[in-house]
Amino acid sequence: MIYTFPVNKDRGNFAASNKTKTNSGNPGKKTNRQFLKNKIMETAKTKWAIDPYHSEINFKVKHLVISTVTGKFEKFEGMLLTNGDDFGDAQVEFSADVDSINTGVGDRDGHLKSADFFDAANHPKLTFKSTSFKKTAGDEFLMSGDITIRGTSRPIDLKVEFGGIMKDPYGNIKAGFELSGKLNRKDFNLHWNAITEAGGMVVADEVKLALNIELAKVQ
Repeated sequence: MIYTFPVNKDRGNFAASNKTKTNSGNPGKKTNRQFLKNKIMETAKTKWAIDPYHSEINFKVKHLVISTVTGKFEKFEGMLLTNGDDFGDAQVEFSADVDSINTGVGDRDGHLKSADFFDAANHPKLTFKSTSFKKTAGDEFLMSGDITIRGTSRPIDLKVEFGGIMKDPYGNIKAGFELSGKLNRKDFNLHWNAITEAGGMVVADEVKLALNIELAKVQ
């Protein structure tokens, strides 16, 4: 995931716009000053990247109603933009490789990657982009955003618990979070199921999400 800040280009536009004639009061200069101020604030954002070696993207789903199957995505990446070390109003983007799904059973993983479920061949990425990140109480936040699975996007809310900030032995600044939420897989066209002799469903519709995230501040 690449974030670019076209500072040089915008400077060119700023310089060019200053040559434009304006009426009394010079509102053009005011507009340009605000534009430049916004760009300075944007470039001043603190960037954080997910540390994949100390993070987990897990999910749980009921099997035969009576037990739970746990799985995870092993390849993923994400980036946050914050105002310093304040995570209120953070901007979050995340993606996971569907082909990296792992439930501990190869045949089951292959089925999940097939067109019956994620259709990894045609939809290789699961993505998320936040729309808000608000503190609710103490170290607790509510993150809202859009999650896209199999080409279908739906809004989702995730509860976030902030674990704190710490410098590791190598001088890297780290921040820890635990996130939880749930979704209905059928909202994303993951419709496959089978019925038992008793009339019950093999796979539940509700999927619970549990994420343990460690971020590294990008120097």
